Amino acid sequence: YVISTLELMVAEDYMIVYLNGATPRRRMPGLGWMKKCYQMIDRRLRKNLKSFIVVHPSWFIRTILAVTRPFISSKFSSKIRYVNTLAELREMIPMEYVHIPDSIVK
Repeated sequence: YVISTLELMVAEDYMIVYLNGATPRRRMPGLGWMKKCYQMIDRRLRKNLKSFIVVHPSWFIRTILAVTRPFISSKFSSKIRYVNTLAELREMIPMEYVHIPDSIVK
């Protein structure tokens, strides 16, 4: 769903924000799922991705992304950003169009 929606919406540069806070480990994406998503993204979409921001990264997500680095392009790896607080996120992107669930805010 996300990838088909991106193909319709993305004409220029874009960012993906992954809100990891309050996510139980059993609900976090695994290595296989991340690899599958990366392979499904069209080259044009990967090229237009400005940054992939992970908000409230856990050690598990950091480990998964570190393990995948050798298998993805260095250009894509350089687009991964970790943000520890919502205040840091506000410094990076305009928040008026971002909906953050109450469970993440808490």
